[in-house]
Amino acid sequence: MTGTQNPPSSPTQSRNKKTLLVTGRTRLERLLHIGICSTFLGVDALKLAVKEAKCNKDTKRYIQAQGHLQTIGPNEPEARRDQGWIEATDKKNQAETNRLQTELNGYKHNLIKESIRMGNEDLGKQYQAMGDLPKASEAFSRMRQDISVSKHIIDVSLHLIEVAAEQKAWITVTSNVQKIRGILSSSDEDKSILPYLQAAEALASFDNGDYRNAAILFLGIDTGLGSTAATIISPNDVAIYGGLCALASMDRNELQKKVLENSSFRTYLELEPQIRRAIAFFVNSRYTACLSVLEAYRADYLLDIYLQKHIEEIYHMVRSKSIVQYFIPFSCVTLDSLNKAFSAPGKTIDKELAMMIQNHELNARINTIDKLLEAVPSNPRTELQRGALQITDDYAREARRRIMHMNASMGDLEVKGKRGAGHNNMGLSDDLFGESVGRELRSRGGG
Repeated sequence: MTGTQNPPSSPTQSRNKKTLLVTGRTRLERLLHIGICSTFLGVDALKLAVKEAKCNKDTKRYIQAQGHLQTIGPNEPEARRDQGWIEATDKKNQAETNRLQTELNGYKHNLIKESIRMGNEDLGKQYQAMGDLPKASEAFSRMRQDISVSKHIIDVSLHLIEVAAEQKAWITVTSNVQKIRGILSSSDEDKSILPYLQAAEALASFDNGDYRNAAILFLGIDTGLGSTAATIISPNDVAIYGGLCALASMDRNELQKKVLENSSFRTYLELEPQIRRAIAFFVNSRYTACLSVLEAYRADYLLDIYLQKHIEEIYHMVRSKSIVQYFIPFSCVTLDSLNKAFSAPGKTIDKELAMMIQNHELNARINTIDKLLEAVPSNPRTELQRGALQITDDYAREARRRIMHMNASMGDLEVKGKRGAGHNNMGLSDDLFGESVGRELRSRGGG
């Protein structure tokens, strides 16, 4: 099988370009993540992180980025710590925080609810910009006490979602998404935040490892996401996360209908064509080409702040599915053909097949003498007998239940209520015991 995909010609440009698609604190977090995890992109990413940090108020993140850069690139101009900027920024942060706190105390003294709400919002934004996320979350939560209209509830929840996403507090993210969904109206303004909510909920499911639910949520995001969710996720991320989750958790028919034929998600797939190609290869049974595309981008995905800890498991799930799907049409396959399709040169797939068989992922056995992977023969007679026994057990269980109900009725042990004229005395039907037996039981119950 052919159709492999070469990796990006310039990993630096590819990864940095995607990082710049997000805004706010998440851009700095992603640059720091790349700088710490990558030996090839580390210096460039940390230089950008230092510049990004100096454009904001979080001195702790600046010190962290500068410290890592000083370790791996001590000769870079950005590696020298700007102590003057740190002291000046800390002083400004403290002065601004004190000013906002004083204003808020004044609003509380005058009992101006709207001003108190806005004061807490300003204070929360200040703490968030400084990197003090617990205090930011606390300040935003206090806004709930002075809410007067439903739009205020939406504003509070959006702030909490953004802070919780950075803290990776996904339960908080999900609960606030549900709160907003519960009060949304049909107005165009409210509908505009639906893609943001869908993306936040999908990201929560993805980071928790619920790939099936994450795939469904990502695939359901409307095309209006744009930059509305840029503080937590970009449209490119939607394509990558949604496509990989779908590959890992959906079969070929679902991939065709829910991914490739999904007009809304196709807009996102156009941003990451390698994901679309990988899915198309899998749907068309070109499993080697699919895995080759994914392997070409493994290094890139390992630098993603959310995808890194899941990439090995997702790739394993896709690879296992590919092997199973490859084997389904055959009663036996030579190990050489499997090695050629799924193994790197000089390596074998034997141990992986044995592990899949032990984990009940593959219903087969390995013939080490003839070098074959053989399907475990099924026994139609056994399956038929098992089905017949199951039907018998179900019939007997239902009969016992109805006899118990009949005895309870005859012993006057059931709570009696008004019954319609069209109902029999004990809810007994004639289809189980026969028409004559049913009439006899009803007559005895009535007597």
